[in-house]
Amino acid sequence: MSIEDGASHQHGGVPASVRAQLLATEHWGLLASRSTAQAEVLTRISMFLTFTSASVVSVALVGQATGFSDAFVLLAVVVLFIDAAVGLLTQLRVNNVAHEDLMYVTAMKRLRAAYVDLDPGVAPYLMASHHDDEAGSVQTYYFFGNRGSFSHVAGSSMIFMTTANAALIAILAGLLVTLAGAGTAPAAVTGAVCGAAFLAASAVRGYRSYRDVWRRFTPLSPTPPSGD
Repeated sequence: MSIEDGASHQHGGVPASVRAQLLATEHWGLLASRSTAQAEVLTRISMFLTFTSASVVSVALVGQATGFSDAFVLLAVVVLFIDAAVGLLTQLRVNNVAHEDLMYVTAMKRLRAAYVDLDPGVAPYLMASHHDDEAGSVQTYYFFGNRGSFSHVAGSSMIFMTTANAALIAILAGLLVTLAGAGTAPAAVTGAVCGAAFLAASAVRGYRSYRDVWRRFTPLSPTPPSGD
């Protein structure tokens, strides 16, 4: 009996070559879906930045035309409310895509485990992990293993959007306090506190959401204790 005949018998009579083709087709489908999601969220972020920049410039022009009157402050509050709403919706989409990206990466790791099952000798040549657990994800996102989690998270699109929204919320809170008749100092303190609180709340929510994913997920090919 040949090796391929043995593999066919082991996997329900399906030839190993057919299984490899099916796995490769699914792998390319996941890659295409992942690329589409990443391109879409980058476009959303670009649209948000363009919209916010244009609105801030428009408010500045109105301020010059009105002599930065009370009417200007009211207009600025309305515009910033709209900017913050668009920013929060964009942040929500970025968060969803982050989870989708983790899903695609995990699915592709599971397929690599199937490749290794078909041909164990290919395992040393896979720099991306073929273990579909959290440790495998860490290896897949950075092959060389010397980058910490802080660097990965701090450089993410999610943190970028969260920081941008925190700044918008801080400015908006300060304007609302100013509109209520308070001075510059109370407005600055209120804005800083609101911005920092939003940033902290978003970070905690994101961390809990990430941990919840791995608590509910059961890997098929977990990383061995030895890290092999």
